[in-house]
Amino acid sequence: MKKLLGILLFISIALSANAQLLWKISGKGLETPSYIFGTYHLSPLSIKDSIAAIPQAMKETSQVYGEVVMSEMMTPAFMQSMQQQMMMPADTTLQSLFTPEQYETVGKVVKENMMVDIAMLAQLKPAAITQQLALLLYMKHTPGYNPQEQLDSYFQQQAQQQGKKVGGLETAQSQINILFNSQTLQRQANLLYCAVKDIDKGIEQSKRLIVAYGKQDLDALLQLMEERDGDSCDPLPGEMEAMLDNRNIAWAEKMPTIMTEAPTLFVVGAGHLPGDNGVLKLLKQQGYTVEAMK
Repeated sequence: MKKLLGILLFISIALSANAQLLWKISGKGLETPSYIFGTYHLSPLSIKDSIAAIPQAMKETSQVYGEVVMSEMMTPAFMQSMQQQMMMPADTTLQSLFTPEQYETVGKVVKENMMVDIAMLAQLKPAAITQQLALLLYMKHTPGYNPQEQLDSYFQQQAQQQGKKVGGLETAQSQINILFNSQTLQRQANLLYCAVKDIDKGIEQSKRLIVAYGKQDLDALLQLMEERDGDSCDPLPGEMEAMLDNRNIAWAEKMPTIMTEAPTLFVVGAGHLPGDNGVLKLLKQQGYTVEAMK
């Protein structure tokens, strides 16, 4: 479950020779190369300063594409819609989804970390509580994190200031659907209980995630995402595909048209880059040259 939380937030151990977050995409008729950069949504903004080729990638591209257009997620209309989709149906309460013992355990952790009585959250979907709890824990254990400075927003803001186009590989609504609407309420409750019953383990895994990203080690990041505990807290069939593989495939299908239109800097969660179904390999399979920028 803790890997599931980490992936949701990146939607990103030992430094290897191919450890990189920034990659150049060329070949297959592209007149000018494009680039793709893997982010970790809770990473300190300073990580960009440790990657010497970032200024080059920004200078050589004329548009920036993220997972979504970040400014669209901040509009009052979207914020209102998101808040509505975080709420339970009128005929269901949070307490009804747990045994009394589970509800007590969840309530204790919520009180300790969110500083609110769980009864005050009775109409929130379990996934909304899980997300907020995970965010608080990751923030607490991410050195140098500033919620006002986020990598995804930074690159889009820089592009807008320079008069460049900003686009999204998917809609903001599609991400909300993944977070709050893709699983049954009972499954959401089960995952919330998984997150709180062994919270120390979750914190330790979050620290490992921070180390892997800080060292730009995509292999270690992939290994963390693929860890399993062998119980009902592991992703069910189809859940990882919905969060990663299916989205990667959809993005890789859109990227050729976007890159042909103009040289592009893609900025997406680092967890989407590695693996057999990762964006890097999918682009290579299409005939592009994908190389790490040192």
